[in-house]
Amino acid sequence: MRRWNGWGDTAVHKDFPAAALPWLQARVGLGHPSSDATLESMLSQVSASRLPAHEWIRSDASTRLAVAMGESYRDWLCKRSGVLPAVPDGVAFPEDSTQVRELLDLAQQHRWIVIPYGGGTSVAGHLDTPITGRPVLSLNLGRMSRLLHLDATSRLARFGAGAPGPQVEAQLRAQGFMLGHFPQSYEYSTVGGWVVTRSSGQQSLRYGRIEQMFAGGRLETPIGTLEIPTIPATGAGPDLRDVVLGSEGRIGVLTEVELRVHALPEHESFHASFFPGWDEAEAAVREVAQSRVPLSMLRLFNASETQGYLQMAGKPGAVKWLERTLGWRGCGDGKCWVTFGVTGDRRAAASSLAQARRILARHGGAYTGTLLGRKWAESRFLGPYLRNSLWDLGYSVDTVETAVDWPQVKPMMQAMEAAAHEAFAEFGTRVQAGTHLSHVYGQGSSVYSTFIWPTAAGGFEPNLERWRRCKSRVAAAIAALGGTVSHQHGVGRDHMTHLHQEKGGALGLGALAALCRHFDPQRIMNPGKLLDDGPPGAERWSHPTST
Repeated sequence: MRRWNGWGDTAVHKDFPAAALPWLQARVGLGHPSSDATLESMLSQVSASRLPAHEWIRSDASTRLAVAMGESYRDWLCKRSGVLPAVPDGVAFPEDSTQVRELLDLAQQHRWIVIPYGGGTSVAGHLDTPITGRPVLSLNLGRMSRLLHLDATSRLARFGAGAPGPQVEAQLRAQGFMLGHFPQSYEYSTVGGWVVTRSSGQQSLRYGRIEQMFAGGRLETPIGTLEIPTIPATGAGPDLRDVVLGSEGRIGVLTEVELRVHALPEHESFHASFFPGWDEAEAAVREVAQSRVPLSMLRLFNASETQGYLQMAGKPGAVKWLERTLGWRGCGDGKCWVTFGVTGDRRAAASSLAQARRILARHGGAYTGTLLGRKWAESRFLGPYLRNSLWDLGYSVDTVETAVDWPQVKPMMQAMEAAAHEAFAEFGTRVQAGTHLSHVYGQGSSVYSTFIWPTAAGGFEPNLERWRRCKSRVAAAIAALGGTVSHQHGVGRDHMTHLHQEKGGALGLGALAALCRHFDPQRIMNPGKLLDDGPPGAERWSHPTST
């Protein structure tokens, strides 16, 4: 069963290692555990539905609360503190595109607001419900999860948009194929959600980001059905796939997704190397990326995050031995860890590994084999569960990510961490900040920072204010260095502040707003997300904004 107020399945736990707690306390201070609100208290606050009875729409409080929030820190605080935001008036569970079409026609007729719901893993406010005079209908696509068609010759697979990662891979593997899209939210996030938020998986070096996988599909818009055919390449004007990619529910509901799939690999392994410092490590991963060594993934952790991972390994004796060995090889206190994966047939994998090792060694990398890489692979989807255990210990966690060209990568990393330290210092609070490069390109890299700080006493408001200030300061630092507002999490409501810089100011944002008005003239589709193009009515928000 899925947790209602935390990450993941209630049967899965990932404890924060007791041996690592003194390290965290030395970095940020003692945690402040708090009592959590009960599900019953949240359900008691859900107001009566404004939607008429309909055979496809459920309006009970439990069903409506389950789709009202995602996984952002603000959503987390609401659930844990018992602060109920606005919730949809009803939830429909369509089973195919035809039912989605009928529900959209009904919403269009009565001017209901429609919020598509996939896996509920948004960390950017995509699911926030506006306070408005219009009823709000959530479309939960969870029943649309089947493999609808597989073209083995062209290696194209058509899925219902509500298919989560594990179901995608299970259905494909039964046919001898795989997709290879593995975001950290893989357990719950869906193919439709990946497309409309421009997701990136952990092994995108081999399989590509979702925009390379997305071949076509079906979009139900308020004014009609848009079918996007699967054409391998075209010179016929702008590509309509790019209209759907990153659209975040603003122009319609993506109901079917055609994806480019791959044969199952013969071999896969994950490896680790350590470097004396950041500059050597960054130069190494940049050369690997620009040389187009065919790896499946390449990830660089800075010194702070490397130290954190080793502390949280939960095996002090083994870590001490590793650090002593690395010290002999020139990797001391400022060491940085690189994990990389090789995937494919055995001969190609061996060649890729040899190429990568040569480049990494040339920059001072100390290769340590597959143990750490294997441990990373085994736990790569368990990281979000640490948020639950840290909260129980009195600590909060959030992440911020961007992407920039190579000359800005190190300055960006430093600026993001410095902005977080400065923001929390204003409250007399320390923060553990660590950063890694999760996706590298020939041109540049993503920059992904994780922040851990003691939860504030006093409940919702003081914790929200700390988070808002940190988020705002880090976002401003990103904008100042020309980074994207989001490399892989989408825009939602939380990342809109600096979007105009990335999209060419009013001219670019005006084009996006015009696109939304074309497909959704009555503005019923997920209003206020992606861009703030002005409400047609009296929408406002119960969630405090992050900007």
